[in-house]
Amino acid sequence: MVNNLIRCISDDGTLVVLVEDSTEIVETARQIGNTSRVCTAALGRVLTGASLMGYMLKNKEDTVTIRLAGNGEAGSVIASAKADGTVKGYIMNPSVELPLKPNGKLDVGGAVGKDGYLAVVKDLGMDEPMIGQVPLVSGEVAADLTAYFAASEQIPTVCSLGVLLDKEGRTAKAGGFIIQLLPTADDTVIDRVEAGVKSLRPITAMLADGMSPIEIARAVVPAFNLEVLDEAHTEYRCDCSRYRVEQALISAGLDSLSEMAEDEVTEVRCHFCPSVYRFSSKDIRELIKKAK
Repeated sequence: MVNNLIRCISDDGTLVVLVEDSTEIVETARQIGNTSRVCTAALGRVLTGASLMGYMLKNKEDTVTIRLAGNGEAGSVIASAKADGTVKGYIMNPSVELPLKPNGKLDVGGAVGKDGYLAVVKDLGMDEPMIGQVPLVSGEVAADLTAYFAASEQIPTVCSLGVLLDKEGRTAKAGGFIIQLLPTADDTVIDRVEAGVKSLRPITAMLADGMSPIEIARAVVPAFNLEVLDEAHTEYRCDCSRYRVEQALISAGLDSLSEMAEDEVTEVRCHFCPSVYRFSSKDIRELIKKAK
């Protein structure tokens, strides 16, 4: 397996950079969801952002979930990632298509909508998950995540996410990076970061040129010397199971289970993968016994 995510720290200890080539993740999600071009771009950006944020978690049991809920036709976009960077996600209305923007780019902001919110839920093994929510800035995802970091975590952050599709709508390249300033950073560090980012090409263009994550990291902050902290192979992975579905059905309550028991077969389809779980009336009655 080839490592496709890298985390670096500047040798002066002022910033951390994470870069990910998420091409295979986004293409897997496209195939599973049969998403349109603009929905592939929207979902791909959220998946990449969630994967990067997941890798920033401290403990292997921790998870992070991003929900982008705007007023656009595509509906909500959700992605959930673990601390190893593995991620899963879906978009509510995957077949939405919109005209290209005047600059020829996919109109992700139009599909998602600019009136709504971005919510980040972190399950860190405590009694209650940590929840942060900010109004949407653009619906284009990267700017919205940057706003989340500034408002909810109060960490100066630069986020860039991109998805490039081929003529057939398949994922040609996808990726993203996150730069976060550490408490040791001063205004001069911010100026140097801004200067580097200002002249930066899109990450998909760098990936298309064959640049590796470490080469992109160095291009992102050219004024800093970087040391590699760690690398990882990340992928799209759904962890659904019949047991998890049973627990979800039980949590729906006795009334709902009783209604399901009247049907000969109840089918539950996973949002994140093609799996379908079938429960007979007898199976549902057994769940009712467990729920009591």
